[in-house]
Amino acid sequence: MGTIVCLLIFQAVSAQTDADAIMIPKNYFCSGIMYSYSSWKDYWEGTYKRNNLNLGTVSTRMYGIMGNYGISNKLNVLFSLPYITTKASAGTLKGMKGVQDLSLTVKYMPLEKEIGSGKLSVYGLGGISIPVTNYVVDFLPLAIGMQSKNAWIRGMIDYKVHSFFITASGIYTHRSNITIDRTSYYSTALHYTNEVKMPAMAGYNIRSGLRNKQWIAEVLVDNFTTLGGFDIRKNDMPFPGNKMIGTRAGINLKYTFTSIEGLEVTGGGNHIILGRNIGQGTTVNAGAFYIIDLTRKKKNKS
Repeated sequence: MGTIVCLLIFQAVSAQTDADAIMIPKNYFCSGIMYSYSSWKDYWEGTYKRNNLNLGTVSTRMYGIMGNYGISNKLNVLFSLPYITTKASAGTLKGMKGVQDLSLTVKYMPLEKEIGSGKLSVYGLGGISIPVTNYVVDFLPLAIGMQSKNAWIRGMIDYKVHSFFITASGIYTHRSNITIDRTSYYSTALHYTNEVKMPAMAGYNIRSGLRNKQWIAEVLVDNFTTLGGFDIRKNDMPFPGNKMIGTRAGINLKYTFTSIEGLEVTGGGNHIILGRNIGQGTTVNAGAFYIIDLTRKKKNKS
């Protein structure tokens, strides 16, 4: 009965994300809207794969806004804010909805060097996310988030030869403890407190494909793993402090219009191929973004 919420950290639908090797130029601003739909019927209860007729199919819809500003050609600042809705197709559990967490990321490219017939780029990223509403977390798998305050760092390397590229990165996320609306809970022992320790997370992302000024077409494999936690007990609901592991494979596409300067559209999909205490979700996504040259506006005013 695991949740897809953790994966939202890794799957922003946008023209530039914290897991790709794209930088927006200095004084450019990219902003847009994004949508994704995820659903699952089977899930992993620990390592045992099963379904639950009292849940049926659990679906999650995400509507979000995203922005990216180029402080310099090598330094970008990104933000995203999603609105989440959840639903179960069977049983009596009612889905939830609301604004989730605001994410802010700084993306820096300290090295860009010609090697052989291609170009090698190295990136360092850091970010935070904070809940912006007091949504209920102790209602998985229908909660819209985890309510923890997160801080993460990512290292990334990209190598591009003509239009072909391969990008690899690793991420570490620290998550603050959370409080739930009960005075005790059971993990592997009874805890007489409403505070839940949230284990840190680590993950990797590998993507490869074709990238030029007009098109990006890529395949990807990525993973997240909580560094601690415990399995869902037999026939029990999932819990925020569970150990969660997810590996997914997918594709992403981006097209930049030549007839409408600055307009980009994106789309893609992915599927969980291996997990622990999460749903085996399939996700489709789409987005539309517009890039504004703020330098041009400054010149026009002068």
